[in-house]
Amino acid sequence: MSCWETIADYALRSQGIGERLLPRSDFTLCQQFTLIGSGMIWNIYFGVLALCMGFFLAAAVAMGKAAQNPLFRKPAEWFIFLFRGSPLFIQFFFAYFVFLSLKNVSPFFDPLTSAWAGALVVLFLNTAAYSGEIFYGALQSIPKGDIEAADAYGLSGWTRFRRVIWPTMLRLAWPAYTNEAIFLFHATTLVFFSGFPATQQRGDALYYANYFADKTFNPFVPYPILAGYFIVLTLVVISIFGLVNNRLNRHLPQDVRKKIKVRPQIIR
Repeated sequence: MSCWETIADYALRSQGIGERLLPRSDFTLCQQFTLIGSGMIWNIYFGVLALCMGFFLAAAVAMGKAAQNPLFRKPAEWFIFLFRGSPLFIQFFFAYFVFLSLKNVSPFFDPLTSAWAGALVVLFLNTAAYSGEIFYGALQSIPKGDIEAADAYGLSGWTRFRRVIWPTMLRLAWPAYTNEAIFLFHATTLVFFSGFPATQQRGDALYYANYFADKTFNPFVPYPILAGYFIVLTLVVISIFGLVNNRLNRHLPQDVRKKIKVRPQIIR
């Protein structure tokens, strides 16, 4: 089988399209690159959707934590404490068994026992908690002079929030939020090694890398391939977020703009 035939058979296998049976012998580099790359579709799916949905919840949580009213502040504080205080891997296991219990109550909850929905919910809540704390810190760091200037111009309420507080918060939080986005994509590799099963061997990139490592007894080929894919993905994330960062800081002189620095977390 040529490499092009391998790509045609396995490029979309993680989505249930193409050859169903995995290679059993004579593993080639093309097979490993193709199948691990196919699994990356799931990692990108989890990362992009969790990040997009988590952004809005994180902003709401940050506003809640900064509120004077304890009815808003306390739930936001406990939400952040719960998801930042427990390991993500444990959250996956706990959520899976909770969703199984809900499934017995009503068939409405059936999709939550599948990785595409249940694991996405966990990642969404987890990144919202971490990002919410980042946004809250940015809110607390907004210079008082900016608020006073807004008051001097007669801005108040929603107008002041939209024109001054919100863009300033994003500008201050964006470098740290970029690192959270990178770590979120890395954390997607935990999905199919937690309670959520891989349906018909349709796993993510780590699932296929682990398969080849077990079959060949040589982890020094599939895992570097996996790392290479994530390095490329990280560079893409940094580039996109860097463009947004430049947009947020476009009014500042070039020499005082905050640069995005990647600071990977060892463990969450």
